[in-house]
Amino acid sequence: MRNGQCSIAFSQYGMPRYTVHIRDEWLTVPCRDTSSSIQWLAYEALKRYTKNKPDNGGIKAVKDTRFVARRCQGQGLLDADDTIDDVLEDNDFVELSIEGDTMATDFTPYQPGVSHLTAVYREPEDYIFLDGNSLTATDLVNLGKGMYNIKLTPDAETKVVKSRELIDTIVKENKVVYGITTGFGKFARTVIPVSKLKELQENLVRSHSAGVGSPLSPERTRMLLALRINVLAKGYSGISLDTLHAMIQAFNASCLPFVPEKGTVGASGDLAPLSHLALGLMGEGKMWSPKSGWADAKYVLEAHGLKPISLKPKEGLALINGTQMITSLGAEAVERAESIARQADIIAALTLEVLKGTTKAFDSDIHALRPHPGQIEVAMRFRSLLESDHRPSEIAESHRFCDRVQDAYTMRCCPQVHGVVNDTIAFAKSIINTEINSATDNPMVFAERGETISGGNFHGEYPAKALDFLAIGVHELASISERRIERLCNPSLSELPAFLVNEGGLNSGFMIAHCTAASLVSENKVLCHPSSVDSLSTSAATEDHVSMGGWAARKALRVVEHVEQVLAIELLAACQGIEFLRPLRTTTPLEKVYDLVRSVVKPWIKDRFMSPDIEAIHRLLLDQKVWKVAQPYIEMYQTEYIPESRPESPTAFSLESPASPRKRVRHE
Repeated sequence: MRNGQCSIAFSQYGMPRYTVHIRDEWLTVPCRDTSSSIQWLAYEALKRYTKNKPDNGGIKAVKDTRFVARRCQGQGLLDADDTIDDVLEDNDFVELSIEGDTMATDFTPYQPGVSHLTAVYREPEDYIFLDGNSLTATDLVNLGKGMYNIKLTPDAETKVVKSRELIDTIVKENKVVYGITTGFGKFARTVIPVSKLKELQENLVRSHSAGVGSPLSPERTRMLLALRINVLAKGYSGISLDTLHAMIQAFNASCLPFVPEKGTVGASGDLAPLSHLALGLMGEGKMWSPKSGWADAKYVLEAHGLKPISLKPKEGLALINGTQMITSLGAEAVERAESIARQADIIAALTLEVLKGTTKAFDSDIHALRPHPGQIEVAMRFRSLLESDHRPSEIAESHRFCDRVQDAYTMRCCPQVHGVVNDTIAFAKSIINTEINSATDNPMVFAERGETISGGNFHGEYPAKALDFLAIGVHELASISERRIERLCNPSLSELPAFLVNEGGLNSGFMIAHCTAASLVSENKVLCHPSSVDSLSTSAATEDHVSMGGWAARKALRVVEHVEQVLAIELLAACQGIEFLRPLRTTTPLEKVYDLVRSVVKPWIKDRFMSPDIEAIHRLLLDQKVWKVAQPYIEMYQTEYIPESRPESPTAFSLESPASPRKRVRHE
């Protein structure tokens, strides 16, 4: 089927009008009575469509035309007899499919489930004030989730204005400056007439919008746009304040351009994805908003009362030159990695309980002799969760006097293995946080010096290397977790029923869940090959070394997701193992974790559809709920059992809640 879309707008006289997309055309349909039906709207649009077609567009009779109407948001079906007032909101968009047609090639369907920014989205009341110097990875992820809108600080606005004044002076004085009055890359020596400088910038954005693949999710596009705004707010790019304000307005309305995820080599910056971002803001290409779903960018902007940006000299280059694609995806990767690393300690501690392991390997004196911050921190967490004297574990008491001296490495060496993962994440996060607040344009505009200087800050090697390292580090959480799942499922290692289920043979239990974990670990081994060791010369050897940071960021995210899923399977298996040890109970914090899991997944009595259970636990981990139920006990242990005179560890990361308030967030 070919598809059409309809947006609701209001004229200056208050009469609603509907902009309907049929096949390859947009038509405006005025409406005096919004109690009219969806069928009326469709027929009125079809009349206008056929009016100027020599063959009526192949439509023999409008009223005999069969169609299907859907809201773009969620693809919900609309009944032809529904009234517009009852089923559509202001600025809503509707897809109209004519029976017998094929899918329009220029229509991008909204995919249910890709975004939390849906019809229930409400514009946030809180703002983060951007100055180009103090944004964090946590801030950026929260901006992506739609928790905050954006404003500029007065100081940032002043710097932006001064930077733009220098660009205007250069143009007025007909100076030859790269990217302002010349071509780009191989064409850097080609001088462009002043009369064509606007066209130069527009051509740059259009020609560089050459990405391929699926679009970034709305959350990730929000992150990308927010980060570009933050970098421009530093005042070294020459963007005009008007253009920057227009970008902020688009962000605050969640008008998000279609940005393909593939196409960047990470130097000269993320040219292709940032060009797609700029293209949508120019009113070209596709755009998404919570109310509209996907539609032509100019109509989405219009429906939200916004105008396309009009590029001035240097502004096209200012919008597309930088590492923001790598860095925004990298910010999400490090935030999720940090979250799953904390929760991995809790899950591993529960597994150790089920497998009747010993806590002696977590003695603080052992780890003081090898004082890596991450190792000491992880050992402390294990003690806080397993300390029998503080919160007695009946399971631990049941094997206190067994003859087992030490455990397998997958349990005994968790502080050493999990520890270096935590330190790796801390390192990667420090690189990403620096990159978030770095000027990565070229040329850089130094208003105070009255000159522009060409450099290489656009090169993505820093975040690329950090994210390759992150993937290698965080993968180990899945690697060691899969081995613990094997121990839980293998009766010769666990003293539990095979695959954690009764009536084995009739039931297969966790047999294939373990296979899933193994497959994800195997995929990660390939994904952990560093992309930043590769480089291909581009732009006629002008850009003869590149970072390949875009792929480093995308695969780091995929590795982190696989780690989350493997640990979700381990948590399910560990809780199932608890069932076979009842009525014995574990420590209080681990019982709280068990209760959390059982609030969303019931015990495995006999075989059932398992994927929903894995996804439910994955969601708990994404929402950090496992960490939140255990965190108070970990902090209590730190307070009660670690004397002030003997600090537990020079930890490289904080136990502070990710949602803790910060001064730069203001409520309006």
